[in-house]
Amino acid sequence: MKEKIAVASDHAGYDLKQELIKFLEIEGYKVDDFGTNDKSSCDYPDFAFKASKSVAEKLNDFGILICGTGIGMSIVANKVKGIRAANCCSVDMAKLSREHNDANILTLGARLLNLEEAKSIVVAFLNSKFEGDRHLRRINKINELTGL
Repeated sequence: MKEKIAVASDHAGYDLKQELIKFLEIEGYKVDDFGTNDKSSCDYPDFAFKASKSVAEKLNDFGILICGTGIGMSIVANKVKGIRAANCCSVDMAKLSREHNDANILTLGARLLNLEEAKSIVVAFLNSKFEGDRHLRRINKINELTGL
C-alpha cells in the first residue's frame, strides 16, 4: 500500500491543495486533509501545525503543505520536533530534499507554481528515497544539535 499523506493549506493554497488531493488519491495514496476547507482568509500556522504533528507522530508518512509561497508553511512545520520540511519549487529540489535531507514534509507555493509543476514536484518528492551514508551523519548531527 502507498504512503499516507497529510495535506494542508491556507486560503492561498486551497485550490492547488484540492487538485493535488484528487491527483494523490488517483495515484493510490491515502490523504488526510487538515484544511483549510474554503478560500476564506485564514492563518496558515493553524493548518500547518496540525498536519506536521500528524507526520511527527507517525500518523501520516509524509506531508504536503501549501500556501502562497510555501515559506510560511515551511517555517511552521520546521518548528515541530522530528519534522524536516523542504520548500521546493523544482523537481530537482524535491528529489534532493528526500535523498540528502530525508525531508518528510514538502511545502509548495501556490502563487509560484502551476498544477503540472506542482504534480511533478510531488511525484519526485514521494518517489525519492533517503540515501543515508554521509547524509545520515548530517541528519544525526542536526538531531544532536536540536535535542531530538
